[in-house]
Amino acid sequence: MSLSRTPQTPADVRAFYDAHRTVRQYVTAPDGSPIPLPDDHLDAVLHAAQRAPTDATAQLYSLVRITRPELRARLVELTTNAHIATASEAFVVCADVHRVSRVLEVTGQQPGEWPAIAVHFGLGDAVMAGTNLLTAAEMLGYQGCWIGGVMNGLDGIITALALPAGVLPFAALTIGRSAEDTPYRPRVPRPLVIHTDAYHVATDQELRGAVEIMNPIAARGGQPGDWARLLNAYFGTGGSMGTREPVLRAALARQGLAAPGSAGT
Repeated sequence: MSLSRTPQTPADVRAFYDAHRTVRQYVTAPDGSPIPLPDDHLDAVLHAAQRAPTDATAQLYSLVRITRPELRARLVELTTNAHIATASEAFVVCADVHRVSRVLEVTGQQPGEWPAIAVHFGLGDAVMAGTNLLTAAEMLGYQGCWIGGVMNGLDGIITALALPAGVLPFAALTIGRSAEDTPYRPRVPRPLVIHTDAYHVATDQELRGAVEIMNPIAARGGQPGDWARLLNAYFGTGGSMGTREPVLRAALARQGLAAPGSAGT
């Protein structure tokens, strides 16, 4: 197989990624039902997912494709994300160390005990596979949305998808043709996220400057954005991430992925 390809210019690369949007409203059939991807498009994005890098050759991830309307409706309820019902394709992206343990068992080997490593590399593999899938979909003219709302109903999702021990949902991922005009979203200034040789601890002034740049991402209903307020709602005292913390810890324990002594709330 030839590895040659026509290189893109730096401008091409920037333009491709500047066109990236998180999209929650998709083009649907007249009755509001999803319009599935053509078979060759679906095959291409799944091929891209499976070509993602992986640690130790293990491919510690699984993608659960959600097709049945009643199951999509259940995931809408569990994640509180309505667009799972209308996207052309919907997936739950999972860390998966179940499969490699089974490979060891059926070949006469003894699986080891490494729950923290499982979470570390399993989530990494899952993110890389999902990112490949979404990038391939964008190359074909689709847009998508990562859904962290799996944390809103993690236990129910594990049950609904019959996930065995060793498989942990990371996020849902939807893709389809965009039916909305999504604005360009800012990002934190590069010097605060790209470090050279050593970590640069941002000054107070740099962080306040980053907040000013990021404020538009939190704009809602024509009102000016307040990024710090949005972050506080997620990560501050009493925020939603603190509420999700015991849910994730319980799921890690349920799926056999909690290191000894780490599963408490």
